[in-house]
Amino acid sequence: MSALPQTRTAYQLMREEDLAAVAAIEERIYEFPWTQGNFLDSLRAGYTCWLCQGAQDLVGYAVLMNASDEVHLLNLSIAGHYQRQGYGTRMLEFLIADARAAKSGKIILEVRPSNHAGRRLYANYGFRQLGIRRDYYPAAVGREDALVLALDL
Repeated sequence: MSALPQTRTAYQLMREEDLAAVAAIEERIYEFPWTQGNFLDSLRAGYTCWLCQGAQDLVGYAVLMNASDEVHLLNLSIAGHYQRQGYGTRMLEFLIADARAAKSGKIILEVRPSNHAGRRLYANYGFRQLGIRRDYYPAAVGREDALVLALDL
């Protein structure tokens, strides 16, 4: 039996009219959230921005920047009431499959060392650490490093 949710989800590209809902989730789940303007800038820059829609509402979203044969995963987030139910796993699987279909050679991302759930998720899919970006993230006190991870496709 799979531990992943049996509820149907659908993936669709984010649009400007989705930004208020995306930003509302972002503000609820992060101490230092992206702003609605950050998401708008991503859309206008041509980044690939996905929504994960559940039967009733928005489950999560992702923002990816395509560069040459690499995909840089900038944001992968699941709404708080859907976390720890397998939606992050399913969304990551969707993003990996999409990157492979686009013939990308690698997915790169940054993750906070304190984000244990995210680090476990990425490790389970074979992401390996490439390095550390010092003082990358804002933190309650000072700054927090980022672990740079990559998955060869």
